[in-house]
Amino acid sequence: MNNNDKWLRYCDLLFSDDSLGFWLDISRMDVEKSDFDKYKDMYVKAFDSIESLENGSIANIDEGRQVGHYWLRNPQIAPTQEISDSISKEIQDISKFGASILNGDITNSYGKKYTDVFWIGIGGSGLGPLLIKESFKKESIGLNLHFLDNVDPEGISHKLNSILRNIESTLFVVVSKSGGTPEPLIGMEQAMKFVCDNNLDWASRAIAITSKGSKLDNLAVNENWLDIFDLPDWVGGRTSITGAVGLLPAVLIGADINNFLDGASQMDVLTREKEIKNNPAALLSLAWFKSGNGKGLRDMVVLPYRDRLEVFSRYLQQLVMESLGKKLDRDENQVNQGIAVYGNKGSTDQHAYVQQLRDGIDNFFVNFIEILHDPADIVEVENKRPGDYLSGFLQGTRSALTEGGRQNLTITFKSFDESSLGALIALFERAVSLYAELINVNAYNQPGVEAGKKAATNIINLQKEIEDLLDDGKQRTLNEINEALLTESTESIYLILRKLSENSDHYSMRGNQSNPDKLIISKT
Repeated sequence: MNNNDKWLRYCDLLFSDDSLGFWLDISRMDVEKSDFDKYKDMYVKAFDSIESLENGSIANIDEGRQVGHYWLRNPQIAPTQEISDSISKEIQDISKFGASILNGDITNSYGKKYTDVFWIGIGGSGLGPLLIKESFKKESIGLNLHFLDNVDPEGISHKLNSILRNIESTLFVVVSKSGGTPEPLIGMEQAMKFVCDNNLDWASRAIAITSKGSKLDNLAVNENWLDIFDLPDWVGGRTSITGAVGLLPAVLIGADINNFLDGASQMDVLTREKEIKNNPAALLSLAWFKSGNGKGLRDMVVLPYRDRLEVFSRYLQQLVMESLGKKLDRDENQVNQGIAVYGNKGSTDQHAYVQQLRDGIDNFFVNFIEILHDPADIVEVENKRPGDYLSGFLQGTRSALTEGGRQNLTITFKSFDESSLGALIALFERAVSLYAELINVNAYNQPGVEAGKKAATNIINLQKEIEDLLDDGKQRTLNEINEALLTESTESIYLILRKLSENSDHYSMRGNQSNPDKLIISKT
């Protein structure tokens, strides 16, 4: 293909929108203009399905729930006035609360302003706020955010002790839809003990984000926590960033949540268009579909060329992989669908894994994310402008990949602010929804995640049974324990006891660890 043909193809497949300052270029993907007609019928069904979802249909069949993250940035499209009013009120309440904290109208028990936030949440309840922080936190503006998103005891200890100096001026936010998810529950319990051990009151500095009537909601109400914000049952964790999960951290660091919501809403409007060529999310999902032959045969590499979007690939991992990674389709056929996502940031990747992308196995496509506007305080020095070099690295990498026959697409925004992040998130949310329709999977359930939670609960319950059995002090082999408990996995018993013996002087495993079947276990 000569340069003129490349230019014509670029013009034919380019989408742009002046109001958002946004471009999407899929000309370097395996998409042709003829595909717009070829896939028209599939997209008619996909568009109708998403329209039905936005109108309030039960989209999460497994849990019998509506899926309403699109309503969060435009309450007027919610299916009932009650939902619309509750969303609007929540936005107002969050804005008011954030202003009260930043202005010092709400202070700690010593009359001092809050300086820090300790955020406890797992999955989207942690990744969304982290993306908000990394994107918009500025020095000396707003509160400092700290995240506890794991039950690693070493990590819990480190993170709690890191706020010790400012614990008196730290707010604690606990995010859990049900209030029963183990990770945030354990994190909350550790944080509560830490606060109480430092002779401070927990309730007066604690905030809950949860569903009305949940275990966490009841606890917060009964203990009179500082505030409670709603996490409706029709919002999944991976699409909760335009709700309280994303808005609360945004207001606490001084970001503009109205612009954030407006950017997402504007992108929603663009992606409701029923013509593929005029719908950026349809173009994006079609590029994914064609690239992986409708079976996810290529990984998605995400390369944002701005530091503030460094964690965006992690955010997309959950959004894309949890939504699309499904064993069964809607007709109960085993399809093992999904798209694996990984990435870092440019130009770091010039010196990391672009070498493999250019010359290694061809099992991926690249999403470049480009921001045109450079900050005015970084100026030319020695005839060098950093922004020009960054752009040069992006263009050069893109050209090198294209020359090597490697598929890539580019998402460009004029500037990076709250509006453009909202639009970027909404673009991928809609693309995921449309792609799921093309491959006939439910994007809104997570049976694999639920299976993992169930298996983890079984292990915790098994540990309790082992501890109860060993309370009599008798010596037993692993097989004897297994027979006594009527379990199906001697290996699980061994792994549990190995951990117990390492962390408690009460349990001993005598014998050769290389021959675990002969170990003698007892409790002293």
